[in-house]
Amino acid sequence: MNKLFAANWKMHKTAAEARQTAADLVALVSGRLKPGREVLILPPFTALAPVAAGLGGAAGFLLGAQNFYPQQQGAFTGEVSPGMLLDAGARFALTGHSERRHVLGESDALVGEKTAFGLASGLCVILCVGEKEGERKAGELLAVLERQMRAGLQGVPKDIAPERLALAYEPVWAIGTGLVAGPKEILEAHAIVRRILVEIFGPSASAMRILYGGSVKPDNASEIIALDNVDGVLVGGASLKADEFSRIVLA
Repeated sequence: MNKLFAANWKMHKTAAEARQTAADLVALVSGRLKPGREVLILPPFTALAPVAAGLGGAAGFLLGAQNFYPQQQGAFTGEVSPGMLLDAGARFALTGHSERRHVLGESDALVGEKTAFGLASGLCVILCVGEKEGERKAGELLAVLERQMRAGLQGVPKDIAPERLALAYEPVWAIGTGLVAGPKEILEAHAIVRRILVEIFGPSASAMRILYGGSVKPDNASEIIALDNVDGVLVGGASLKADEFSRIVLA
């Protein structure tokens, strides 16, 4: 399986800024990307087309979206459907990001509905899971991951092609804080995620990617990506500058 380096730009960048950043990233990385690596850009909805233009079809680069609503059309003011994302050139989308869960109030059930609907609609989906600081201190890592994954994957067909579904472990206490889980903590969490995936999907789960997210930076990326069961990274703040993110991608 290819290692996936995903850039979550969150609510940043105008269309022009996004196109330029994408083009700069391609210029920095093209011809230097190691075999078996892919780069995924997840810009705001308004920047999907500009980023697609900036990437220019460069080999190894993919386009995705940060969110969608689990209907193809209808009276859902402010929402975007999977079909609209696919039409805009996006192949991937996130579900269950901690900011959607804990800032915008998405329930485990809604995350599961979105995950299943996105996959059924033709998107590749990255389901995000992870514990808050209080949950980790209370020894609830296993319980949180079990709950989020069982609900988040409930409606996904057991024979889903493994390359279409990925998990991203993002300890909430390490997102945007400068804190990062140590190798022992990452190994523990990713082993739990892999075990649950195998319990749900059987042998094909060994080919599903598990990404790590949480204050990934150029100086820790190579150590993280080398860990067992780490098949890529989901990067927030450090992905906003092409030169900084290129150093992560090339680590």
